[in-house]
Amino acid sequence: MKSRVFVLGIDGVPYTLIEKMFKENKMRNLFEICKQGSYHRMNSVYPTISSVAWTSYMTGTNPAEHSIFGFIDRKPNPFSIFIPLSTDRKADTLWRILSKKGKKVIVINVPLTYPPEEVNGILASGFLCTDIDKLCYPDKYNQYFKSKEYIIDVDAWLARENKRKFMDEIFKALEKRFEVTFELMKKEKWDFFQLHIMETDRLLHFYWDDVENNGEFKDDTNRFFETLDYYIGKLRDKLSKKDRLIILSDHGFCKIKNEVQLNVWLEEIGLLKFESGKEKKLSNYHKESICYSLIPGRIYINLEGREEKGSVKEEKYEEIREMIRDKLLEFKHPQTGEKIIDKVFYREEIYSGPYLENAADIIAHPVNGYDLKARIDTNKIFENTALNGMHTYDDAFICGMNINTEGILNIEEVRKNILEAFNNEE
Repeated sequence: MKSRVFVLGIDGVPYTLIEKMFKENKMRNLFEICKQGSYHRMNSVYPTISSVAWTSYMTGTNPAEHSIFGFIDRKPNPFSIFIPLSTDRKADTLWRILSKKGKKVIVINVPLTYPPEEVNGILASGFLCTDIDKLCYPDKYNQYFKSKEYIIDVDAWLARENKRKFMDEIFKALEKRFEVTFELMKKEKWDFFQLHIMETDRLLHFYWDDVENNGEFKDDTNRFFETLDYYIGKLRDKLSKKDRLIILSDHGFCKIKNEVQLNVWLEEIGLLKFESGKEKKLSNYHKESICYSLIPGRIYINLEGREEKGSVKEEKYEEIREMIRDKLLEFKHPQTGEKIIDKVFYREEIYSGPYLENAADIIAHPVNGYDLKARIDTNKIFENTALNGMHTYDDAFICGMNINTEGILNIEEVRKNILEAFNNEE
C-alpha cells in the first residue's frame, strides 16, 4: 500500500508557545511527533492574515500569483469593499492538483475554501460558509456534517459578550472537528487528508493573556491544549507506520498593547479626507485624499486613472509612496515613544506575479503588540477591545513524520514537499 499524507493545520499556534509547553512537560503527543521527525520555526506571509497564509500554502504561490491579499479587499473603480472567496483565487490548489493525478483527497475547514471546489473526494469548506447546506463538495455530504451537529466556526462576537460560553463553544467545535475526521478517515478511501483547526486562533485572540499568564481562564486554556494534544495522539495512532504526517501553523501570536486605527492616523496627518455632509465611511473618502488603508496595514494611494476619485498624478506616485513610507516609520506611540511600524514594503518588494497591480501600494508591518486596524467610525488612533492576542510573522512552526520538512523557510514552500512526496512514489 502506498503511503498517504495527512496535514493537520493548527491555526496561529506559535513555535515559541509549543517550545514553552514542551519544557513544561505539556503536549507530550505533539512533543513525541516533533522529536521523532523534523521540527522547526517557520515564517508566515505579509500581511500576516490566515486567509492569505493558507492560500499561499495551498497554491505554493505568493499573493501576486494567487490574488488573495487580505481578509477584505477593494475594487478601485467604482470603489467597493468585498470579502474574497475561493472563486477569487487565481492559482490551483494542492488538492486540485492531486485530484487531477487521480489521488483521493479529503479537506476539512481550511480557510478560503468556500464555496467548495470540485475535488476527487470530499471538501468541507471553512468559516466563510454560513450555511451548512452549502458546506461540502459533493453536496451529498452536507447532510452528514449536519447530522453530526458539526460547527463550521464559533461566533467570535460571543467572546465579547460571554467569554465562558465562548470557551465552551471552542471545545465543542474542536470535538466535532475531530469526530468527523476520524469517521471519514475510517470509512472513506483517501490518499491526502487535511484537517484545519481554527479554534486555536480563536482562543489565542481572546485568551492570550490567560495562556501567557495566570488569568481567569488559565485552567481552561491548559485543558484546551491538553484536549488538542489528546486528539493529536489519537490521530497519530490511526495512521499507519508508512503514512506521512505534517503538523503546521500559519503564523505566531503575541500580546496586543494597542489596536491601531491606521485610517484615523492617516486622517489626522492630512492624508485621508472625507466628503462633508455624507456618512463617514471609506467609500465617501474625498477626492483630495492621498491614500487610505485596509486591514492590516495595506495602504492604497489615491492614484489618478486607477481609483474612482483618483487625484494623485502618476508622475508623483513614487514621491508620494516614499513620503508615506517615511511617515509610517516615524509613527510613534504618544505616551511611550515606541515605534508602531517595524517594516514598510512597496508591493513589488515582496510580491511578484500577474496580479501585482491588485496589491496595496504599501504594506506596513507593525512592531509586535500594535495590531493594525482600519476603522473610521472612531476618533481614537489607539484602542483596546476584547481582543488581547495578535498575529506575528516569524513564529509559525512545522513538524513532519516520514516526510522531509527541513529547509522550509515559509508557509508558501510547504506544498512543494507534499507534491514531491507523491511524485517520488509514481
